[in-house]
Amino acid sequence: MNILVYGIGGTMGHYVVSSAKESEDINVVCGVDKFYKGTEFDCPIYSSCANIKEKVDCIIDFSVPQGLYDYMPFALKNKIPCVIATTGYTEKDLTYIEEAARSIPILHSSNLSLGVNLLLHLSKEAAKSVGAISDIEIVEQHHNKKKDAPSGTALLLADGIKSVLPNHTNKLGRAGMGKREKNEIGIHAVRGGTIVGKHSVMFIMNGEVITLTHEAENKSILSQGSLTAARFIITKEKGLYSSSDMF
Repeated sequence: MNILVYGIGGTMGHYVVSSAKESEDINVVCGVDKFYKGTEFDCPIYSSCANIKEKVDCIIDFSVPQGLYDYMPFALKNKIPCVIATTGYTEKDLTYIEEAARSIPILHSSNLSLGVNLLLHLSKEAAKSVGAISDIEIVEQHHNKKKDAPSGTALLLADGIKSVLPNHTNKLGRAGMGKREKNEIGIHAVRGGTIVGKHSVMFIMNGEVITLTHEAENKSILSQGSLTAARFIITKEKGLYSSSDMF
């Protein structure tokens, strides 16, 4: 499989290239990154998808939300499946992704690690069991260079819980909010140092607390997950898929 890595010059782009080199079935045929000026990659690097000449079987995106409007027209024109792992999208961006998925297969996930998706599953099961009698809080921790807050993974976890408890709503932080409402899902962001990523979901009851936690030790789990996602999405018909569909 020939893949295009969008955002190849970033940290996750480097990880995807390294993971692909260790695989036997995936080749990074080119990359796109308008800010990249280095020379360490052995494939062509373009500033825009408009310049791509190579045959691409799948696009993996670890970039910024604005990149969507560069590679998606290219993907739609050439009927290329996409794995979208970027976070921080607006409602307009998400609508655009949904519209594109009517023509090509797209897997969109805030986190492609197996462990996080198990955490999502366990959180939904816990919500079924004790959600009605719990105050639910999510605490996410990341390095000091992460731009979006709360993390896309924290929102993914909250959405999973709300699929079980549809009357619950997200509350970001606590400042100025007064007394806690019963049907809140509190979401708190910690930023510091080089924390790769840690997410904890707390079900707080009277007299006892259940805490489910996942901690990433390095970012290679995400790049490996993106390759698994690429293998998955190229076998699918048009439509919008999630990591839950894959795992």
